[in-house]
Amino acid sequence: MVSVTIEKQLETIRQGAVEIISEDELRAKLKTGRPLTVKAGFDPTAPDIHIGHTVLIHKLRQFQELGHQVVFLIGDFTAAIGDPSGESETRPPLSADEIKNNARTYQQQVFKILDPAKTKVVFNSEWMGKFTGGEMIKLASGYTVARMLERDDFSNRYKAGKPIAVHEFLYPLIQGHDSVALKADVEIGGTDQKFNLLVGRELQRDAGQSPQVVLTMPILEGTDGVNKMSKSLGNYIGVDEPPREILGKVMSISDELMIRYYELVGGLSIENFGELKEALASGAKHPRTAKMELAKKIVARFHGEATAEEAEEGFNAQFRKKEVPDEMETIAHSWERDAEPLASILASNGAVKSASEARRLIKQGGLAVNGERINDERYAVGPGEYVIRLGKKKYVRLTRR
Repeated sequence: MVSVTIEKQLETIRQGAVEIISEDELRAKLKTGRPLTVKAGFDPTAPDIHIGHTVLIHKLRQFQELGHQVVFLIGDFTAAIGDPSGESETRPPLSADEIKNNARTYQQQVFKILDPAKTKVVFNSEWMGKFTGGEMIKLASGYTVARMLERDDFSNRYKAGKPIAVHEFLYPLIQGHDSVALKADVEIGGTDQKFNLLVGRELQRDAGQSPQVVLTMPILEGTDGVNKMSKSLGNYIGVDEPPREILGKVMSISDELMIRYYELVGGLSIENFGELKEALASGAKHPRTAKMELAKKIVARFHGEATAEEAEEGFNAQFRKKEVPDEMETIAHSWERDAEPLASILASNGAVKSASEARRLIKQGGLAVNGERINDERYAVGPGEYVIRLGKKKYVRLTRR
């Protein structure tokens, strides 16, 4: 039995959520007093996760703390299809080895947030891999092409004359069938997953089950504060990145974005989050102090408390003990793309003689961004603010024009 009051549970569940479909149904499920089965699916399409992915994982953790059972579904079967949500073109399928390796990494990383004792990890190949051709046709027969084209991404591609592969129509149906197989009470997903989550409700109803409650969470902006966090845009914070790099990236975000990060991935209770906002608004807490506390929280979550303290000390050694000068040349750059090679940016703005010189500095270990040495000659940055060390003593501040 779940001991937390229904109103307290609803208050926690609403925190940061965009939409609950429907809250009346959720209330009715909570009234039963039994632990609910709360599902979230993750396709292992990349070798690791970034904190944008952890928005859903933190919400799962809240359900665990309320006494519910979490099902962390690894979509190894659906990963072979490729989620068309938000895509402007058909995505290439992943190989079986890529999916297997990525899934292994996901399992290692999510338990830095989730409670293993209250988490059931499943793979949707467990049931979808047994589907016969006839069963797949029966699943597909329940939806029309017209209904699929109600999805914005499909509709936009169709109107633009861009190809839509037939197998992409199967994705929301399979995700929906996952909810049937798991008898999910609640499914959590990003706002871009709403169509798929609603399909799950319909398929459960058709199967004679009580339809799952759909809870959508916002898409977390990257460090640029504009675009969805993404590795391809260079605005991400990876959970397995070096601690100093994580801390430096968090410290580079705007004060406004800091509040959003606190709400969605800061791990604060509703009461503590409210107190933080009041302290910032009244001036009782300086934004830089709050940002450092957030940065350390995130580093500690993935690397431990001691490592977080070391990362702060290293950061302060550069930025507060005068290893980094108070005054430095500022470069105001107009980004033409979401992420651009740092070597090219420095060369085009006169910070170095040429892009090849910048790449040489990187190769020699003589270039650092926000205190973290860069080793990749192709290192790219998105719109934002960065302190860059060139050689031993030269510093420049890169900012958005």
